[in-house]
Parts: sequence; structure tokens; C-alpha cells
Amino acid sequence: MIQKKLKFPYSKMKNLKAFYLLFTLILSINFTNAQDTDTGNWFIYFGNQAINEKWNWHNEVQYRNYNFAGDTQQLLLRTGIGYNLTENNNNILLGYGFINSQNYIPGTDDKTDSNEHRIYQQFITRQNFGRFYLQHRYRVEERFLKDDFQMRFRYFLALNVPINKPKMEENAFYISAYNEIFLNTESPTFDRDRLYGALGYVINKNFRVEAGFMRQIQEKTGRNQFQIVIYNNIPFFSSK
Repeated sequence: MIQKKLKFPYSKMKNLKAFYLLFTLILSINFTNAQDTDTGNWFIYFGNQAINEKWNWHNEVQYRNYNFAGDTQQLLLRTGIGYNLTENNNNILLGYGFINSQNYIPGTDDKTDSNEHRIYQQFITRQNFGRFYLQHRYRVEERFLKDDFQMRFRYFLALNVPINKPKMEENAFYISAYNEIFLNTESPTFDRDRLYGALGYVINKNFRVEAGFMRQIQEKTGRNQFQIVIYNNIPFFSSK
């Protein structure tokens, strides 16, 4: 029997090693800050599966911690069905989210446990200017809390810029940044703002990963979050 060795392009292995080193560095910094009560960590998975040329399924898991891992702050599960108005540029989506929050009681080591259900509607539009990839997302949320109902508007502006490639393609390193503002329909109007920066790597046309840092500001408090993100865009159908 003839055995064939698997060969990997040198450049691809070099890129993966570079991202692994950066990823390890970020984890080290993250672990060092684990005792800082103002710094936590979010592990995030985003899935966006094309059902056909028009319809898509969004699925999302966010495991949020007060420190690096093991001290749960929040578990967020979100899903939705979207429809492409124009190819790759404009999408509307109707979705549902379940959020379990574990907040500390001030001055104690005890937590309170609460669940929230959300219905949300969103519109996404994308723009491409050379190496600059922009995304605008407008989202309205209906929040069903334990003893309350609230509505909230969110505007998300994101930018991806490839570093070593002319576009967002396989083996591309890229810089990622976003800002998202949250506004309540009742007083106080300002809910929070999130500012994020990261380095990402495109594994192939369906997978990419990011490691970055986010600063979240609320009306009276602020918090730092490291983020480790996986994007999965494997479609349910073949366009060929």
C-alpha cells in the first residue's frame, strides 16, 4: 500500500503559527487580569448558515465571565431567520434570544439568577471600499424580564481591514473594530456603549477567528472584556 504524506503550504503554516502565538499572548494577558473585578472574558460563537440564495439561519452562543473562565456572568443564546433583500449587502432578520444572568449582590459573594426572553428585529447593510469592509446593523429588541417589559434600540457599526491580503480571503490577517450603542425607549435613554478592537484570521471562506478587547460603558459603571470569537458560515446548500 502506498502512503501519501499530507503537505501544508509553508505560508499557511507560518500564518497559523503567528496567529497561535498572538492568541497565546492574549490568553496570558487575560489570565493575568483574571483577579481584576473590572475585567472579564467572553467566549463567542456566531453561526450564519445560508438555507438557500435568499434565506439564512443565524445562531449564536455567548458565554460571558466575570474573570477568565468559571465565574459565569451571563449565558446568551440567540437565533433567527433572515432574508437577503440584495445579494450579500442587505438582510432583514427576525429572531429570539434567551439570556441567563448571574449578578453579584453588592457587598457579598452571593449571586442572583434571572432569565430574560427577547424578540428582536434587525436590518444589516454592508459596504466595501477597497480594503475596508463596513457593516451597519440596526436592531430593535422587545425584552421580557421577570417583572417588566422593555424595548431597546441598538446601532452597530463594524469595520474589518485585511492586513496581508488585498481582501478578506483565506489566510488573511485582519484588524477588526466596532462600536455599538444601546438606547432605551424609556428613561434613562442611554443604556450602554461598547467599543471593540481585535486581530482576526480568515481560516477559509467559511471560518474565521478573532481575539480582542472590548470596553463597555453604562450610565454609572464600566467594564473591560476580552473576547475570543469564532465565526462559522458553512451553508446548508451548494451554490454550484
